[in-house]
Parts: sequence; structure tokens; C-alpha cells
Amino acid sequence: MAEIKRLSESRDLTRIERIGAHSHIRGLGLDSSMEARDVSEGMVGQQPARKAAGLILKLIRDGKIAGRAILIAGQPGTGKTAIAMALAKSLGQETPFASMSASELFSLELSKTEALTQAFRRAIGVRIKEEAEIIEGEVVEISIDRPISSNGNPSSSNAAAKTGKLTLKTTDMETVYELGAKIIEALNKEKVQSGDVVALDKASGKVTKLGRSIGRSRDYDAVGPHTKFVRCPDGELQKRKEVVHCVTLHEIDVINSRTQGFLALFTGDTGEIRAEVREQIDTKVGEWREEGKAEIIPGVLFIDEVHMLDIECFSFLNRALENEMAPILVIATNRGITNIRGTNYKSPHGIPPDFLDRLLIIATQPYSEEEICKILDIRCDEEEVEMSNDAKVLLTKIGVETSLRYAIHLITAAALACQKRKGKIVEIDDISRVYGLFLDVKRSTKYLMEYQSQYMFNEVLDEGDADEAMQS
Repeated sequence: MAEIKRLSESRDLTRIERIGAHSHIRGLGLDSSMEARDVSEGMVGQQPARKAAGLILKLIRDGKIAGRAILIAGQPGTGKTAIAMALAKSLGQETPFASMSASELFSLELSKTEALTQAFRRAIGVRIKEEAEIIEGEVVEISIDRPISSNGNPSSSNAAAKTGKLTLKTTDMETVYELGAKIIEALNKEKVQSGDVVALDKASGKVTKLGRSIGRSRDYDAVGPHTKFVRCPDGELQKRKEVVHCVTLHEIDVINSRTQGFLALFTGDTGEIRAEVREQIDTKVGEWREEGKAEIIPGVLFIDEVHMLDIECFSFLNRALENEMAPILVIATNRGITNIRGTNYKSPHGIPPDFLDRLLIIATQPYSEEEICKILDIRCDEEEVEMSNDAKVLLTKIGVETSLRYAIHLITAAALACQKRKGKIVEIDDISRVYGLFLDVKRSTKYLMEYQSQYMFNEVLDEGDADEAMQS
């Protein structure tokens, strides 16, 4: 019994899932006619903003227009980043989506323009097509001859001297192939055996196990959960197949910028990449496009907290968006009329007027009480917390009076308080307890106003400033 318990514990340990602020979002929650549903794919409310994001999604998928910029603007906690994440999920794996915070530019070892250039090229995909000769069939027999060493045993050290034969068949033909050392090593690595359906790349020597032949499904009484049964291929054994590789322009830049550049992709130490290298790559990719070997996939670059960019960055973005290889730029901010960083001039959202003129602006609105309740329901399911209806009503009221983010933070804290009293369902008392333990912004500001004389370096605020601090 103890062994069974230990086994279940080890299985639980292997299943590690991180629950993030937006991990409940699966997409934009639009129907086939691009209308926003009330609650769908983790998204609640914000129907006009989601519908506008759906039109942007269609624009990106068509891939015909480059260099468009979209601004998502709204108060804090109105779901701006959530809409951007939903856009990323809706695009799928094929379309590149790069995201960054504007403040990252000032903490990198690179220059600001270089960091923005790398971010732009990370959001542009290249779908490279090439034809490869593939041998595809079901393994009938595989035999490997190992040379005998001086002591009479098969030698494992002299791998280069290994030879062998591989018999492959399709529904129409059967052929025996002589094997070299490289193919033998690849077959051993993939653990290929009789009855497997494999594909061999003649040029690179790569071996891909497609699955187990459906005709050999009765060979064993029990098979692993990952065993995949496929039909025996038909037609010729040798075929010409179109292989598609999807990479970003930034990955091509890094690989070509130095010797063993591909290692920099894993370490992240890309460094400054010379403009000459990028020009050569752009020329080569342009040639591949004309020959039909490559296709450009304009992706999305999402920059959060865009008001943190300075006037130099905005000037660079102005020029970069005019490039035909530019991705769709999505930016977000929660600022009103404020200073443009690096100047003494004020502007809406802290963005220069000439750059604002380029933007399609999507506005987000504060959530209603009913919408806050639905969001808290979704977050409870995501965090696997059972909560009573009365506790949800109280938490919704807290969310309306303070902020949605504060209410969401209380969910896990209340669940831990419930767990401490050995309860199964979070009740009103648990919510009240954590509400008393953790202050929200308004109560914290009020506390500071009362005891500010006891703090170091305090500045006494006027009544108007204090009211403004409380409201924010």
C-alpha cells in the first residue's frame, strides 16, 4: 500500500503547472461572424475591444499589410495585456509573436535601437521550403554486422567499421538497402526495429520513426501509451517531399553573425549584429521569395507599458514601421496625458503626436460588477479553488470597491487560510481574514496619511493631493 502511495506522489510531482495572471486565456472568444461572446475562451466583457482585436487578427492572418501599429489604451486592470495574450493564442504556432516591456530596453547591454531591431526581426517569420529525397517504408528486417576484435568479442569502439542491411517495403514493392555507419547510428538512436514505419532523409541521414505498422499491432499483448500505429506506405519507396522549416529573421541573423552562432540562440548572448549581415540576409531571403523557396510571415511585436519609451525610440519606430519587412506592432499603455520621456512636452499616453497619428487605437472600459464576478469565477476554476456563493459575492464587492487585481490575489490567499482550518470550501470568514491581513492601495494610502510623521523622508501632502492619491 505504501508503494502505491509513493508512486502516486511521484506522478503528482512530475506534473508541474504554473498558473499565471493570464494562463486562463485561450483566445479572443469570437464566433464565426467575428462577434464577441459574453464569456468565451477565458475572456469576459470588453466586446468592442475584442471585436476590434478580431479584425486585427484577420489583418495579421492575411499577411498582406505590414507596418501597421495598434494601441490598446485603458485604465489599469481593464484587460489590455489579456487582449494581447488572447491575440497571441488565436494566431497559433505558425505566426511569430514577440512580446517585451518597454523598460527592458534600458536594462539590456545593447543599444536601444539594436534591441528594438532584434525585437522587430524576432516578430518576422520565414517559411523556407525545400525538396528532399525521402525513403519511406515499413521495416521488414534489419541486420547490423559488427567487426570482431582481437579477443573474439564484437567490437563496440570501432563504430566506423559497422555495416548492415535494411529491408524496407511498401504495399507495392520491397527493397534491401546497404547501410553505412551514420545511418546505423541514427537507427540505433531511434530504436528502430522490425515492424516500424520509418522515413530516411538521403541527404542528411536523418531517421524519423513515424510509428508502428498497423499490420503488426498484434505482435505484443501490451504496448506503451505513446505507441502510434500507422498504415504501411504505398507506392514507391523513394519519394520527393517538400520539407518546410519555420524560423524568424532574428534566428537567421544570430546564426550568420558569428561562428557557432546557433549556440547564442540558447544562451541569449546575441550581442550587436552588424547592419551588413542583416542586409545580406534580407537580400538572400528576397531571392528565395522570388524563386518560390521562401515565404515571409509578418508576425506581431507586443510592447507593454509603451509610455516608458523615450523620444529616440519613438523616432526609430516611426522609421522602422515604413519598412516592407515590418511586423504588426501592438502597444499598450495605462497612462493619460503625461510627459513624453526625454522631453518636457506633454502628450496623450506619453506618445508623440506624429507617432499617435499612425496608430489604430483600441480603448478598454472598466469592468462592471457582473463581469468582475464572472472573471473571479474563471480564476477560481483556474486556481482550483472551491468557493461558496456568499464568499464570491463578498470577493466581487471587494473587487468593485478596490480593484480586480487585488480581488484575484485574495483567491489563493483565502484558499490557504481555508486549508489551515482544514476546510474544503472557502467561506466568508476566510475572505475577511485575508482582507484584514493584506491591505489594498486605498487602505495603505490612508494608513500612510495617518502615520506619515513616523516614516523617514515623508512629504506632507495637501488635501487635494491626498484625495488624488486615494483615487489612483
